[in-house]
Amino acid sequence: MYKALYRKWRPLTFDDVISQQHITETLKNQIKSDKTAHAYLFTGSRGTGKTTCARILAKAVNCPNMKDGSPCLVCDICKDADDGALTDIIEIDAASNNGVGDIRDLREGAIYSPERCKYKVYIIDEVHMLSMQAFNALLKIMEEPPEYVKFILATTEIHKVPATITSRCQRYDFRRIKQKDISARLMYIASQEDIDLTEDGADMIAKIADGGMRDAVSLLDQCSVTTEKIDATAVSNTAGIAGRDSLYSILEAITDSNAPAALAVTDKLYNMSKDLTNLCEELILQLRNIMLIKASPENAAEIIICTPEEYERLKKVAEKSELNDIMIRIEALQACRERMMKVLNKRVEFEMSLIKVCGKTTNSIPAIDNSEIYDKIKQLEDKLSAIPQGGYQSSYKTRNTREIFTASSPAADSEPTPDSKVDINTVKEDELTPCDRWEEIMEEFRKLNPSVAGSLEGSTAATKGNVFCIFTPNNFFIQLFKSNKENAVSLGRAIYNILGQKYRLTARCTTSVEETKNLAEQLIQKAINSSIETAVDNSNPSA
Repeated sequence: MYKALYRKWRPLTFDDVISQQHITETLKNQIKSDKTAHAYLFTGSRGTGKTTCARILAKAVNCPNMKDGSPCLVCDICKDADDGALTDIIEIDAASNNGVGDIRDLREGAIYSPERCKYKVYIIDEVHMLSMQAFNALLKIMEEPPEYVKFILATTEIHKVPATITSRCQRYDFRRIKQKDISARLMYIASQEDIDLTEDGADMIAKIADGGMRDAVSLLDQCSVTTEKIDATAVSNTAGIAGRDSLYSILEAITDSNAPAALAVTDKLYNMSKDLTNLCEELILQLRNIMLIKASPENAAEIIICTPEEYERLKKVAEKSELNDIMIRIEALQACRERMMKVLNKRVEFEMSLIKVCGKTTNSIPAIDNSEIYDKIKQLEDKLSAIPQGGYQSSYKTRNTREIFTASSPAADSEPTPDSKVDINTVKEDELTPCDRWEEIMEEFRKLNPSVAGSLEGSTAATKGNVFCIFTPNNFFIQLFKSNKENAVSLGRAIYNILGQKYRLTARCTTSVEETKNLAEQLIQKAINSSIETAVDNSNPSA
């Protein structure tokens, strides 16, 4: 029966594990010194060796012929462990056994001593899939397990594992495997399996694998049955990604702002059944390479993994691009990549983004929702229309005035009042006497009601008998007094505290209705312009 390459070539000892020496050396030293922990937590991205190292560790601590911290692979315990027939090494898939009942069964089984081995080892894969109740059930036995029990937890999403679990384990973070290590391993496997794999083909597989050895070996296995010679072109065709020439043609078209050329290449690739999601990812990766060449030309050759010919081609594209433009294109394609996972027609989404990164549409002003501003304009117009207009001339300002507010001073009934009683509706401005203590009243009002006092800035006041009249160029403050009676109360109290008399209050605006409307329109237009400027700044990161 045929066995998949990634299963056939799974590492059996710590020495076979690549790119994780910082972990394997530590584990080997613990095993040699017999100072292994009771619980381990392995975390990292897919295909980096978490479960593999867990199995090797479980074999090594039980191997009677352990050599330099690794299992011997020839004893009955190692052979049965590799065949999955060793009952003292229990692997649990937390994705399908994630309930509290499964953990209860684990606890009940843990009380029994191992049958053949020194330790009973529980390997819980994808441990983050356990329910919270299951985690709670696991806590006690993980903290104080029997001396013959060890736990090895593996997860790709460490943030989902409760801190109460992680604090009880020795944590090891598995790194993404380096591309050069993946390529070297693939070349070795290909030589052992009589597969004709070229170096550029191995490099292409390593790039697509994105740090995962399992994905790389699986793709090699897939390519081996589709073509005799596995080179970069064969890998691109098998994986459904764009060929290098097509990819660079799109990059050059983007740099030259040639959207028709970029769309033509995309159409050709689409008709060849190329995966546009992979194409988008490839463009992002190559733009990242161009960004590094532009930002760090001295070190880029060491950071970027590509052939000398590819590097020269990328360098030419970088010379014709600005660093800010490159970063804008990367952001646009990354956003496109996220949206492509949700839309039905990926081609439309990709072509739309391609046109944006080719042209200058990234600098266009985004649409602004002005509905809230227009609603406020309508409310202001309605309020202004409802304000009654007066027909007399101000003796203080040569403009039309209108009475916009009248109220009684809120002083107590026992407070003294002026002897002269004046009808507030018949008083004329030329009969009023200016109030020379208005500034003192304003200072007192600021103490009593500081949030409203600012609306009376620039105003003056005058009196006649029991009438106290306020003149202001700003009519908006009247809404504050009409909407809240306490504002008028505090103003009357401020007047009484300074003058010691009770008055009937009236306020008149020295600005005409038309002028007020014009002022409101100017303020609203200023707010709109400010919103547009903010939107332009947000759409242009270089600003």
